[in-house]
Amino acid sequence: MLRTDTRHTESAQGGLPRLLPPHPINTLDAHISYFGRRPRGDASLIREVEAAGLRGHGGAGFPTATKMAAVAARRRRGYVVVNATEGEPMSLKDKVLCAGAPHLVLDGAALAAETLGALEVVVCVDRSSNNTLLHMRAAIDERAQLGVDAVPIRLEAPPHRYVVGEESALVHWLNGKEAKPTFVPPRPFERGVGQRPTLVQNAETLAHVALIARHGAVWFRQLGTATHPGSALATLSGAIGRAGVYEIPLGIALKDLLAAADGTLETTHAVLVGGYFGTWIRADDVYNLHLDPPSLQRAGASFGCGVVVALPKTSCGLTESARAAGWLAQESAGQCGPCANGLPAIAQAMQALVTGDRGGRAEAMTRRWLEMVKGRGACRHPDGTARFVESSLDTFAAEIDAHRQGRCTGADSTPVLLTPASGPWR
Repeated sequence: MLRTDTRHTESAQGGLPRLLPPHPINTLDAHISYFGRRPRGDASLIREVEAAGLRGHGGAGFPTATKMAAVAARRRRGYVVVNATEGEPMSLKDKVLCAGAPHLVLDGAALAAETLGALEVVVCVDRSSNNTLLHMRAAIDERAQLGVDAVPIRLEAPPHRYVVGEESALVHWLNGKEAKPTFVPPRPFERGVGQRPTLVQNAETLAHVALIARHGAVWFRQLGTATHPGSALATLSGAIGRAGVYEIPLGIALKDLLAAADGTLETTHAVLVGGYFGTWIRADDVYNLHLDPPSLQRAGASFGCGVVVALPKTSCGLTESARAAGWLAQESAGQCGPCANGLPAIAQAMQALVTGDRGGRAEAMTRRWLEMVKGRGACRHPDGTARFVESSLDTFAAEIDAHRQGRCTGADSTPVLLTPASGPWR
């Protein structure tokens, strides 16, 4: 069992922690005592969020103020949806946040709802996340009893599927349809829940909104970089001494973050950044890498959902990646050919690499199928899976050769990349 401690890295400005208090704060009185009372939401909040430079922390990194303004421009009362589904198997950040500071997330949602004149806030928590549901339900009930919010808040528990976290899939489910993502317009900001304009934001993003409303854009920018300011929650695991959720200033050096978690590059084979839609980085390439989008983009990676996994030198990256690819294929919505046919074929080819691929055919076919699924799906699931698998082939080329010769570079069979069926990383 991996520990799920909340930890904070030091910053030059001394500005951490921001989102996560040293101990869980579950009652409204304790929340107000620690964070202070929130203001009311109005049009000035969008301008302040824009000045702060806040981007979404759910994976895509889209400017938060732009999404808020798009919903406001529809001039029709709609909904605010808190996306706390967190279907990424290696991520715990939203679960820890919703359990440790639920009222901060709800403050952000209530502020957004007041600003947009929303009819209702809908908080969505994966139905398998019992602890998160417990804390969120208690916080929502307490706020309702005390009448602190002008806009009503309700809790929903979508099914546990990886693709449910995509905003269009979540809206489809809330509208009584299958939880399938799509690129086809209208988008949620146009016609979402109940066919009304809907703002869908990640739980961590809304917690940042609550802090910006209290302290302002200048305060928010005291951490991070000029182009990507603020702090972020990162889930660390693997070849480190202290696995858990860390609050970090954006732009921190990856090697420094690993060191803060009692990890060293000497014991690390590669680092996965961004989760199962992310990218493997060779240990030798980590030294000059910083956790901000420009630095990560140069390395062909992105921060994504904030997952960082240090693969031990005793583990086989090829085996780990093949198992994850198989799980991603199973998590497909099955609504288009690239997902329904392409991803299982890629997963089978990856497994063939693990078992030997003596003639080299499996690697060639894998790369061919990766090109065939890119940009052709009804959602981003094929693209994310292709990015992960392609980085696996490039990073673990030595393992592929070793397996062809009947050898494996990993002596440890304990899974590092977990799936819901492989271990209790929740």
